[in-house]
Amino acid sequence: MQTRRRFKQTETLSDRLADQAARCREEARALAPGRRREMLLRQARQDETAMQIEMWLRSPGLRAPT
Repeated sequence: MQTRRRFKQTETLSDRLADQAARCREEARALAPGRRREMLLRQARQDETAMQIEMWLRSPGLRAPT
């Protein structure tokens, strides 16, 4: 049985999502309207939504269920 390779992330999840969203938007800006561009813009929106959810989950007002 193979063991999983584990590594420590050097950037926070929010930073990685922000970088990915920026790369997708930059690549989409260079493309003509079409399917690939729409997919990149959709991915950028999903990354931004994930950033907002991650920030909400880490907010101090959120409490664990009791």
